[in-house]
Amino acid sequence: MPPESGACPIASAADFDAWVVRQPAAELADPFTFVIGMDGSLRLAPRRSEHVACAGGEPVLSAGEIGFGREAGRWVVREVSNQSTGYCPDGSSWPAVAGALDRIGLGHQARFTHEVVFRRCPRCQEHNIVREGDFVCVYCDGDLPMDWNVDPEGPGRPTA
Repeated sequence: MPPESGACPIASAADFDAWVVRQPAAELADPFTFVIGMDGSLRLAPRRSEHVACAGGEPVLSAGEIGFGREAGRWVVREVSNQSTGYCPDGSSWPAVAGALDRIGLGHQARFTHEVVFRRCPRCQEHNIVREGDFVCVYCDGDLPMDWNVDPEGPGRPTA
């Protein structure tokens, strides 16, 4: 991973503890950019970072934004989404996120707190965010598929 990405690999509770103490309080008030690498590892970067840069340009199992807080004297995940227009991960990528968080001992929800629905338009090939269940392309008014189709062979799709 290139150092200029600002991404920090988090493989353990100790890694997270070392990372979180270096974060300014103002930064901790907002979510961070995250990716789950193909090896299942969590990488964190400032929210203004691009997901593809956070991942060093590599494919990922999931990506999005994640916010942390303290509860009962320990760090937990307060919010987590799959909001990444760089990778457009499917909501079914949640198990990769949960697995990475479990490995480092961070308490978390049972699913994304905000799940974004991404689809590629078969007619014009543009990527869309589906809002309010309206599966219509904002670029050409074509119908969008109900199943995730952004890049079935590539980033953002769970492999397991």
